[in-house]
Amino acid sequence: MSKFSETPIRLGDVRPSTRIVAWREGKPVRNDELLFQIDAWRSLLEDTAGHNFALYINDSIEFAGAFIGALQAGKKVYLPSDVLQATCVSLSQAVDGYLGEFPAQWSPLFPKEKSKSVLQASNCAPTIPHMSEVVVFTSGSTGEAQAISKRMSQLLTEVVTLESLFGHLCDGADVMSTVSHQHIYGLLFKVLWPLVAGRPIHSRSFSFPEELVAAAAARDAVLISSPAHLKRFPESRAWAGASGRLRAIFSSGGPLEGKVAMEIERLAGKAPIEIYGSSETGGIAWRQCSPRSDDGWIPMPGVEWRAGALDGVLEVRSAHLPDSNWLRMADRVLAADDNRFQLQGRTDRIVKIEEKRVSLDAIEKQLISSPMVSEARVLLVEMGQGGRQRIAAFVVPSAHGRTILTKVGKLAFNRQLRGMLIPSFERVALPKMWRYLDRLPVNAQGKTTYAELRTMLDTAIPANNPLPMPTLPIARLLERDAKSVLIELVIPDNLLYFEGHFPGSPILPGVVQVDWAALYGRQYLELPSCFQEIQMLKFQRFITPGMTLSLELKHDSLKSCLVFRYFTQAGQHASGRIVFGAHRV
Repeated sequence: MSKFSETPIRLGDVRPSTRIVAWREGKPVRNDELLFQIDAWRSLLEDTAGHNFALYINDSIEFAGAFIGALQAGKKVYLPSDVLQATCVSLSQAVDGYLGEFPAQWSPLFPKEKSKSVLQASNCAPTIPHMSEVVVFTSGSTGEAQAISKRMSQLLTEVVTLESLFGHLCDGADVMSTVSHQHIYGLLFKVLWPLVAGRPIHSRSFSFPEELVAAAAARDAVLISSPAHLKRFPESRAWAGASGRLRAIFSSGGPLEGKVAMEIERLAGKAPIEIYGSSETGGIAWRQCSPRSDDGWIPMPGVEWRAGALDGVLEVRSAHLPDSNWLRMADRVLAADDNRFQLQGRTDRIVKIEEKRVSLDAIEKQLISSPMVSEARVLLVEMGQGGRQRIAAFVVPSAHGRTILTKVGKLAFNRQLRGMLIPSFERVALPKMWRYLDRLPVNAQGKTTYAELRTMLDTAIPANNPLPMPTLPIARLLERDAKSVLIELVIPDNLLYFEGHFPGSPILPGVVQVDWAALYGRQYLELPSCFQEIQMLKFQRFITPGMTLSLELKHDSLKSCLVFRYFTQAGQHASGRIVFGAHRV
């Protein structure tokens, strides 16, 4: 029996105002602070015209205040995964306004400070309106992200399901996450479930495994993560202190490789619990693989499933869906014992090229089977409007493969990988474009998306013209507030600025690093329009093709300057200060 009350869900029931609901930079955030934020957002939006509003805030507890306050004000909330220009333009067709941390040009709303005395008269117990609407977006792993409208009743039904299955593992533990709440997985697991169940959350996502391990060693915790993040967990002595306090690890966003699950269990002392589902369906099934066996996916309570009679494609229906109809998924399944099922690959990755059916999954599987390849993703891209279709391959070489690539060069390495594919695939299915990376780019949900990979290729030109070389990295916003920004950058190996700098050993020019710092500073921060000078410029380490690194930007308004630094786990690569306006430091 669930311990949750009947509808509506009340976040403040029998919870003192001093109860800790979150941790921010090691300091507690208490229940009355959350209630104050909810009230401030509700008051603001009750006086604001319009019904549809886009919401983006990185801090999870601030997000929760805005999210619940907007719903209480009767607004329909849209949750984009980023605040890039293209995303904001697309949202402008559907929303009446923007809330939180959008660029200034979109005039985002944020409540002004007001006295908390209005909340001191009673122990407020805010509710989440069950019939209010939320719009989430698919991850875009196999194509453009699609908007999915959900009723809060669907999401809160799923919260009750999660508590009934896994609540006993999480009681008494904080909730940490490497994924964003701007996607349905993070929204459920990092915000709604913990708040309803009364478990403190860490208000920011952990971008680096070392930070996460240190936090896990300090307090009992549950980790919300993804396959992309889990596979990059480091070998560290710190796990010895963290493993005893890590109560459970959840993973979603794709199946976790067995060897990765076993490695995480060895390091952290817990085998990850994998959640299978989608933005449309919510959670469908779960599994927890052991080194001994994988018995398949276990349907969640209230979820019915069947395999299509002709093609074996999964169909589901549940209380997490808007109606009782069967919904057809994009995965093939095979029935196993005890009402479980095994995933057999996706159907939406079968494409046609020159009337030939080609499995992108099969190409990836063949590439990964090579000892020269660690990871691989392939995409079907169209060269311009109605142009010829080609397959592009994005490959992370293994240590062995990187040695060969360095020795023989890209063209010869391309030929070796193509030669490995020739016995299994027709020539129209062989990749025509190759990109070699240190690692695959991932978004805030830990997924490698179609859009992020496609930015490494310019497909908006005729096929008979050479592909232009990119001039920007693949950028992913990690953290943002009014005065600072943290961005992850993946450097394309065919970046224009590597040409001639230097032949055989390309490195990113310092002037480009400064230009990017100013570019992203203007995109995300309110900077003066006039550049004045550069100060304290230092270059400590080279930035090379395929590298993934972080760019930290801080706006010092008193000194009218932008302080920047590029860094990786190896240390700082570059830093400096760009001064704007008439004020000289």
